[in-house]
Amino acid sequence: MKFVDEARIRVQAGNGGDGCASFRRERCIPLGGPDGGDGGDGGSVYLVADDGFNTLADFRNRKTYKAERGTDGMSRNKTGSSGSDNMIPVPVGTLVFDDDTDEEIGDLVRSGQRIKVARGGFHGIGNTRYKSSTNRSPRQFKKGTQGEARDLRLELKLLADVGLLGFPNAGKSSLIRKISSARPRVADYPFTTLHPNLGVVSVGEHSSFVVADIPGVIEGAAEGAGLGIQFLKHLSRTRFLWHLVDIAPLDQSVKPADQVKKIAAELVKFSPELAMRERWLVINKTDLLPTDEIESVRDALVDELQWDGPVFTLSAVTGQGTDVLVAAAMEALTVIKADELEAASSE
Repeated sequence: MKFVDEARIRVQAGNGGDGCASFRRERCIPLGGPDGGDGGDGGSVYLVADDGFNTLADFRNRKTYKAERGTDGMSRNKTGSSGSDNMIPVPVGTLVFDDDTDEEIGDLVRSGQRIKVARGGFHGIGNTRYKSSTNRSPRQFKKGTQGEARDLRLELKLLADVGLLGFPNAGKSSLIRKISSARPRVADYPFTTLHPNLGVVSVGEHSSFVVADIPGVIEGAAEGAGLGIQFLKHLSRTRFLWHLVDIAPLDQSVKPADQVKKIAAELVKFSPELAMRERWLVINKTDLLPTDEIESVRDALVDELQWDGPVFTLSAVTGQGTDVLVAAAMEALTVIKADELEAASSE
């Protein structure tokens, strides 16, 4: 299924049922009085996070979602039934905006979490409610109110522990294929990846983490060039980034250090907060270099970048060095998640 990370829909809650104006008329019961019942409440519309979904593609064809109307009140003081709510499943990680005001309504980050996006109408009132000592035969009643209607914009931000960042053909898809069961397309030309991919990396028993592979980012992405800018937002939920760099590009005029600097500059333009996220330098395609040159090439790149973060060398094709990277990531994530739990418990 094609990946879709943004959709626009209209939600319409159900109207409230009208109250009833009725009088009791039975033999041997003179002056029976009013007996009109209230209407039922209209159904509301909810968005519910469901981890069984990973795309907004289902919203491409169906654009309008409605809840049931409450039924009208009836004679003999019968209250109308309330309309059923409409529960719309969406992927975990969906941001919900009012499309007219651009107001953020909610952020669905946990499976089962739900947000009411359109409130059902309030029930109408039957004439029985208007009976009083001075108004023995009330004929007034109240109609139900209209349900809320809204135009929504849904944006999906993938939930992953680690995000892969790099120029096209840096080897991101090859790496995620090697360390997980994800099978993104791999080819010997740029922009093979056209939509994000998630891979679950297993590290021993009951230990795993999720990696997000997004389309390659190029210079000028923050101004709309290339494919990566529309998917950079998926990296905003990750705990840290792996910055992949091709150490042996086919075009010898392309310097690996320049690629790293250009992407770092695009991150700053797109989101200063994302640019401050911890990044690990992952030097890929070492299988294309003589073994005795790998260390010196790595040191030269680190010196040129003045890189002070973690550095790893590997070959995503052969798998050499990937186990070291995965083990280090699992160790770091264990510490990060423990800190997050401690912070949450202290609040």
